[in-house]
Amino acid sequence: MRSLTFCRCGRPEIDELFPIIEEFFQHNFLDIEMDGKKIRGYRSPDAKSIWIRDYSDMMRCFRYFESDLKSCVEHFAETQAENGRIFDYYTVFPEKLPSEKENWAKYVRVPVEADVEYRFVKAAYLAWQATGDDEWIERLLPKMEKALLYVLNHPWRWDKKSRLVKRAYTIDTWDFAYTAGQYHWLQMQITDDTFWGIMHGDNSGYYEAFRLMGQLYSYFNREKRALIWRRLAKKIRRRMNRICWNGQYYTHFVKLTPVTIPGTDEANQLSLSNPIDINRGVTNHKMTVSIINEYLRRRGSTETFAEWFSIDPPFPAGIFGEEKLVPGAYINGGIMPLVGGELARAAFEHGFEWYGVDILRRYFEMIAKKKETYLWYFPDGTPSNIDTSTSPDAMPTDGWGSSAMAYALVEGLWGVIDKQKLFREVELSPRWPAADVEHAEVNVGYASSGASFGYKFDIEDKRILLEINSDKSKIAAHVLLPAEALVKKVLVDDNKTDFKQRKVESSDYVDFELKVRGKCAVEIQLS
Repeated sequence: MRSLTFCRCGRPEIDELFPIIEEFFQHNFLDIEMDGKKIRGYRSPDAKSIWIRDYSDMMRCFRYFESDLKSCVEHFAETQAENGRIFDYYTVFPEKLPSEKENWAKYVRVPVEADVEYRFVKAAYLAWQATGDDEWIERLLPKMEKALLYVLNHPWRWDKKSRLVKRAYTIDTWDFAYTAGQYHWLQMQITDDTFWGIMHGDNSGYYEAFRLMGQLYSYFNREKRALIWRRLAKKIRRRMNRICWNGQYYTHFVKLTPVTIPGTDEANQLSLSNPIDINRGVTNHKMTVSIINEYLRRRGSTETFAEWFSIDPPFPAGIFGEEKLVPGAYINGGIMPLVGGELARAAFEHGFEWYGVDILRRYFEMIAKKKETYLWYFPDGTPSNIDTSTSPDAMPTDGWGSSAMAYALVEGLWGVIDKQKLFREVELSPRWPAADVEHAEVNVGYASSGASFGYKFDIEDKRILLEINSDKSKIAAHVLLPAEALVKKVLVDDNKTDFKQRKVESSDYVDFELKVRGKCAVEIQLS
């Protein structure tokens, strides 16, 4: 069957990127039966299990070609604890071979993790967005709210003084904590000796989850509940930006428990959630530009093959209890396509379109020849493997990082962002001049519902022509213009429409609104 999601612009690094990533996912799905119910999930790249954290991020890609988006989310909801806690992952496959041989049904919550509940909310939202199933998401709303209330009230998750989400001293959003040598290996438990602090990525994740709850409650005309969650979102954003922002980017870990890690340049550590924070909406434009410029600065001053650091500078070797965690390995300074994809998505949105195109091009060159992609790479470009990882697997078809690149491609370069469900409200931001493309055909669709949104783009004779195809869409258009172009007129089906031309950094855009039922022709006249 022809994919609902494709691009044709004549440039292999653009046209072939999404199909290659989709092929990676054909090796990543897991069909698991739990309590007699079949569940379709997509596995973590480093373990044969379904983790809600990478699953919810990967949904931003596989929702376009996977028809079953609800069974996995439902399973995390069905196994929710009474206090609202959500499991990190489940599996029926032995994980620690050869010592573990049992194929039992296993459910795990890593105690030091503080990010699980917001990822559950995001996964449920993305499933609703693609399926359009109002009844389904309305049934889940109490579970989603219960998960967030758990985080807002549990002493392991919420710091009453700062009124922010807290966690043990882990590397960004990862799942093992620093113990100052008090534990013999990776420490994933909360103890009396836990070093506590605030990690910016947790709080940006809950900010986004609170906003999604507000959006959903508003959609169902429950405005009082919507207002509560919108206010919580506003407050957590304000507090995290006051406490975690260091003037250039987000401080990796704001300590609540005093501790110094010898040999670590903690003050200058740039961690992976920084570009993710941008895409979740917690930064203003000035802050975003500062973060992107910091990545560009480090790109120019580092010898690594890419600036997609998990953390930079890294921690000393073995400081977290595992000798394999040398500087440049895995989450301790490894290079992650996950970070590159998030960074590209942010770059497209904030006037660094050339940088977004550059990241996608470099990633395509990495994966095109061998059709392989890994969760992380050493700074010299050597991919991870089982021997160098703390995990039981190192698949060459990583869906976590590749899905982030697809996210940047579809929403950043192609510029199709679903703002509600089934493309009924779309932000359309084609950025083809940044890639020196004059003609393109794009279609983005959801396999679960068949809903789709497409357009043809042409630049000719000082005109930008758009032919838009959609069953029913309210569109906020934000179209990148060629350098130094001025807009004279915007016509929608030959009718003049109001527009505004504005700059994002040095990039010029034209903004206007329209509604589409079926087909619509747009002509942007330039001078």
